[in-house]
Amino acid sequence: MFRSFFPEPKIFFPSGLLWIGVAMAIWFTAGEALSGVLSLGPWLGVAPTEASPDPFLSPDKIWLYQYVLMTGYSFCLFWYFYRRHYWYWWSVVGTVTILEVTYFTVQFDAWTNGWNGTFFNLLQQASSNPGTVTFEQIAEQTYIYAGVMAPYIILLVLLTFGTSHYVFRWRRAMTFYYMSQWERLRHIEGASQRVQEDTMRLAQILERLLVAFFDSMMTLVVFLPLLYGLSSNVTTVPIIGNVDGALVWVALVLAAFGTGLLALVGYRLPGLEFHNQRVEAALRKELVYGEDDEARAQPATVRELVAGVQKNYFRLYWHYTYFNLARYSYGNVASILPMLVMAPSLVAGAMTMGTYQQVVLAFNRVSASFQFFATSWPTVVELLSVYKRLTAFESNIPPGAPLVVDAKLPAHPAPHTEIVDVGTPSGP
Repeated sequence: MFRSFFPEPKIFFPSGLLWIGVAMAIWFTAGEALSGVLSLGPWLGVAPTEASPDPFLSPDKIWLYQYVLMTGYSFCLFWYFYRRHYWYWWSVVGTVTILEVTYFTVQFDAWTNGWNGTFFNLLQQASSNPGTVTFEQIAEQTYIYAGVMAPYIILLVLLTFGTSHYVFRWRRAMTFYYMSQWERLRHIEGASQRVQEDTMRLAQILERLLVAFFDSMMTLVVFLPLLYGLSSNVTTVPIIGNVDGALVWVALVLAAFGTGLLALVGYRLPGLEFHNQRVEAALRKELVYGEDDEARAQPATVRELVAGVQKNYFRLYWHYTYFNLARYSYGNVASILPMLVMAPSLVAGAMTMGTYQQVVLAFNRVSASFQFFATSWPTVVELLSVYKRLTAFESNIPPGAPLVVDAKLPAHPAPHTEIVDVGTPSGP
């Protein structure tokens, strides 16, 4: 699953986490000193103005973005010389690029949160004191927003395009690795499904989950200090009273409760999903044999196989019923809780409209990040099911089997022409 696409997975992934830790330590201990030598902020940064007190490309932020890019691609440079892999440009550079872009999308969200405070305070001033705010001031804020959001939208489109190619390359690497061991694997029930479908699903689910996970972690790094500071505007919280950083604690407790609840009610789902693929594979295999052999796929046999499929699906439907009851109930409670928490402060007039918007957006981002495993549990269940199937499939490959990552395929094979593995090319 991983060896076919990533170089030395047991080293690659831990080294990536270690490098992130080292980069963060350097930033907090020596980042300011390094900025005086390396930062491009003084030349490329935009100075704050009254209309834009916190520009997206301020000198300090330019240095932050520059540092993130430098540390990310220096990790790629290390792996280029240490253990360059066949899929290096996709597995190493592609992974780092996806994470870098994800980080920048979080920075866009953080900037938007600050802009909302400025914009809604301006609207409140305009409605409370007619004549003190001009149309040009409001229009200027929309121009600033549009100037930042235009490249953001382009970045999201490019991220979607790039991750689609990334997922397919990973699937392709797994496919040819398994096909190089096909003689050992072809007799396993559902072997064709493992190669054709499960490789695709594993790459898609892992890419989606990992990007969401790192987005959540980056959101916490960016928004937690922001939410903690905004908590000073919440004068009191129902039940618990006045607590420093109250909104952070509310989000944390809410997420911990939801994660524990859904893990408890959904613990049987991965096993049922795994068994479901086995009974589906048995039915599909019999039908495929029935296309060429009239003695196969007889009504009695198919009836028995369909009964097995039905039994497992009906069990899944029941278990998903109470799981979804817990999930949807929790989701609705989580959506209304911020309003209840901030209601006393709003009633007391301790918040402006702009501050309220900032608090709501920051709380929702932090809460959603804390709730990552709770909201992603159905996807985690699907991932565990696919992982178990591929792990059982790979158990038939002997340790130390040669790593075949790809094959030289015709660019445009003729219709109905069999494609044969004829060797490994020099690049992807």
